[in-house]
Amino acid sequence: MAAPVIELDPAAPIPDRAAAAAYVASICFKHGPPRLVGAELEWLVRSATRPVDRLDPAVLLRALGPHAPGTLSSSIPAANGEGPAPLHPDPPDPLPAGSTVTVEPGGQVEIATPPVPGLAPLVDAIRVDTAAIRARLAAEDLVLVGRASDPLRPPRRILQVPRYAAMEAAFDRVGPHGRTMMCSTSAVQVCLDAGDGPAVTDRWQALHEIGPTLVATFANSPAVHGRRTGWKSSRMASWLTLDPERTRPPVDLGPDPAAEWAERALDTSLLCVRRDGTWSAPPAVSFGDWIDGEGGLDVRPTREDLDYHLTTLFPPVRPHGHVEVRYLDEQPGDEWAVPIAVVTALLSDPGTLDRARDAVAPAVGRWGAAARHGLADGVLRRAAGTLVELAHQRLLTTDPALAALVGDVAERRVLRGLCPADTGVGEPGESDLEPAEGSPYPDDPVPGGDHA
Repeated sequence: MAAPVIELDPAAPIPDRAAAAAYVASICFKHGPPRLVGAELEWLVRSATRPVDRLDPAVLLRALGPHAPGTLSSSIPAANGEGPAPLHPDPPDPLPAGSTVTVEPGGQVEIATPPVPGLAPLVDAIRVDTAAIRARLAAEDLVLVGRASDPLRPPRRILQVPRYAAMEAAFDRVGPHGRTMMCSTSAVQVCLDAGDGPAVTDRWQALHEIGPTLVATFANSPAVHGRRTGWKSSRMASWLTLDPERTRPPVDLGPDPAAEWAERALDTSLLCVRRDGTWSAPPAVSFGDWIDGEGGLDVRPTREDLDYHLTTLFPPVRPHGHVEVRYLDEQPGDEWAVPIAVVTALLSDPGTLDRARDAVAPAVGRWGAAARHGLADGVLRRAAGTLVELAHQRLLTTDPALAALVGDVAERRVLRGLCPADTGVGEPGESDLEPAEGSPYPDDPVPGGDHA
C-alpha cells in the first residue's frame, strides 16, 4: 500500500526541513498498479509564409480562440497601451478530445492530454486534438515547426508574466542556454503511473537507464538561432547545461527514489519567490536554506511555496505523483506517436522492462554522447536497435497499427543509425545554415556520464 500523504498547512510556515522532506517524499510517487498514460506535446510555431518573423502573440491568441490560456491574453498590451491586458478570468475550453492548451514563453503551443487507460486511446485523442490545433493555426497563416529547436529565429519571450521573467533572470546568471530552452525548444513528454511497491524503484531507475538511448533515437534539433550546433539534440544539450542542479539527471539512482527526490528538491536553488511586485529569487539560496531562515528572505516558506518550487525543477524524469518523461525531442509530422508508443511498450510488463534494461546497460549515463552524436554513437545505436525491436514485438500483441508505425521508423532510421536530426523535415532555410563557430555547449554536459 502507498504511504499516507504527510499533511502540512498550505498557508502556515513549514516548521523545519525534515517536515518538508517528509511531505515531498509522500506526494512525489503515487503508488498503484500502472494503468493510466498521458502525454504533453509542445510545438514551435511560425508563420507559414514568413518563417523568420517574430511570432505575434495577438495573432496566436486569435488562432487559439477559446482554447487560449490566460497567460497569453495577459501578455498582449491593453487597448490603451498602458501595460498588458488583465488576466482572462475564465479557464480555456478543452480541445475536442479533452486536451488543455498552454503556451510556453517563446510562443510554443503545448497540449496536455487527460490521463487515459491505454496507449491506443491516448494516441487517438492526440491525433484529434493535434488536427484541431493545426486547423486553428492555419487560419492565421501559422504552422507547427517540424524540429525540436528553432533553426531560424533568436530566442524571444512573448509571455510577459512574473514566472517567466524570474526564470529568465535566474537562468541568465548561469549562461545563455536558459533563454534557448524557454523560447526555442519543444518536446514530447510521456506521463506514466509510478507503479506499485518495489516496481516504483525499478521503473524510476529504468526510465533513466533507457534515457540516453531514447534521446539519441529521437534527437531532432540540430540547429538553433540560425546556426548548426554540431549536436543532434541541441534541445537536450541546452537542458543539460542551462542550470545543472535543476536539470541534470541524478548522480546516483539509489533504492529510495522518493527520499532522494525530496533531498534534491530542498537542495535546489529557488527560481521564483511569489510575492507582490517581483517574483525574483535571491541567487544561490535553496529551498532548504529558506526554511532555515537563510538567504535574506523576510518571510518563512509555506507548503504552497514548496508545491510551487517543485514545478521549477526540470530533470529528465520528474516525479509529479505520476512520472514525467521529459527527455524526448518533438518529432517531425505525426511521428510524435513513436516515442510515446516505445516508452509505453517498454514499461508495459516487467519482462520487457528487464530485457530493455539489459540492452541499454552499456549505454547507461551517455547523456552527452546521445545529445551530441545521436545514433552515430555505436553503443547507442546497438542499444536503440534492441529497444525498438522490443517495443515493436510488444506492440504487435497489443496495437498492430502502432507496431507498424514503430517498425517503419525502425527500418527507415534506427537500424540505419539515423535519427530525425540526420534527415530533412522541410523546414524552410534550414539547409542553408552554416555551422556555429565552436560548439555552444560543453563537450560533456554531464561530467563523468559518458564512457569511452
